[in-house]
Amino acid sequence: MKTILLHCYHHFRADKYNMTHIDKANRYQRQTSISGFGEAAQQKLARAKVLVAGAGGLGCPALLYLAAAGVGCIGIAEDDVVELSNLQRQTLYNIYDIGKPKLSCAIAHLSAFNPDIKYIAHSIRLDSSNALDIIEQYDLVIDGTDNFATRYMLNDACVLLDKPLVYGAVLRYEAQVAVFNLKDPKTGIKTNYRDAFPHPPDIAAVTSCNEAGVLGVVPGITGSMQAAEAIKIITGTGMPLCNKILSFNVLNNRYYEIEISPTKEKHSQMPDTSEKFRAWDYAWHCADKLSEYEIPIARFDKMRANEDLFIIDVREPDEQPIVEGFPYTNIPLAQFEDRLGEIPEGKTIVLFCKSGKRSMLARQILQKNKKSVHAYSLKGGIDNWVQIHILQNK
Repeated sequence: MKTILLHCYHHFRADKYNMTHIDKANRYQRQTSISGFGEAAQQKLARAKVLVAGAGGLGCPALLYLAAAGVGCIGIAEDDVVELSNLQRQTLYNIYDIGKPKLSCAIAHLSAFNPDIKYIAHSIRLDSSNALDIIEQYDLVIDGTDNFATRYMLNDACVLLDKPLVYGAVLRYEAQVAVFNLKDPKTGIKTNYRDAFPHPPDIAAVTSCNEAGVLGVVPGITGSMQAAEAIKIITGTGMPLCNKILSFNVLNNRYYEIEISPTKEKHSQMPDTSEKFRAWDYAWHCADKLSEYEIPIARFDKMRANEDLFIIDVREPDEQPIVEGFPYTNIPLAQFEDRLGEIPEGKTIVLFCKSGKRSMLARQILQKNKKSVHAYSLKGGIDNWVQIHILQNK
């Protein structure tokens, strides 16, 4: 049996460079044979252009199933690198990808999986300066991002360009999926993300997967459902999740739908022209504002030189980049309350994480339990500090 398996493996490997000779009709036969789908729907997929914003926990399964379905052109916007902690849920990558750009790894793996697809790399972080020009090239967008500023930005760009947006969000055992900016064929009503969430939440109330965690299969299910919604929109089959949010919990197997209605309030909260959009500061509008408890990089460097600081890294131990240049103590946010005793009373405390969100939460925990302590969060996180110091050293 072992010999047969090895033989099959090598036979497949030998044929991998002849993928263009594979009968395409045979490749997609299991879905073209579905009643009501057929070859006509497959041709619509082949002509479609889909942008996946983010190749992380949601983007990975969405990308795999879009490629498997035969979507003709898939754009990927991603600027992060693969980390060990990603592999629990981002199944497009493996241990040999750690430290490499997610974008190049994703395209390499997808190209081996289905070389007949056109993959377009956008090695940038989508923001208001570039989103309109990129999204304009595609038929619809799948949101695989994990922060509110980018979600609102993608929504507003899709509204301005009249492109459907397939939304997904995950946390712990729960997830949400929806389709925004798509008219319901029965009612003629079209809602967007701001109808469901008119105001960004307070940064202090936001809990991300980094802090609270997520069961690996949850983004897998959610990203697959996002791909399914995209396929339905492209082919015109079934009923997409427009004007509603599907919410589910894998812990108790409960699924329920939340109906969304248009709200007038959203219009004052979003830019209504491309010029206003490009000038819109989404980080500011989504409460990522410099507060009296956030310190910019220049001030942090000056404090390190002149004050007796106790610096705390609230990231998980395996997160990159590894920081050199100053001493610090690692107390991950998940352990923070249990390890408050390790934090001295008589020193100024500076906390940092990847982007500044978790360190702000840690600062609030610290201030609540040790009111006499002076604690600050590093604005923009350690990624910002590293980038600035790389530029200064050039």
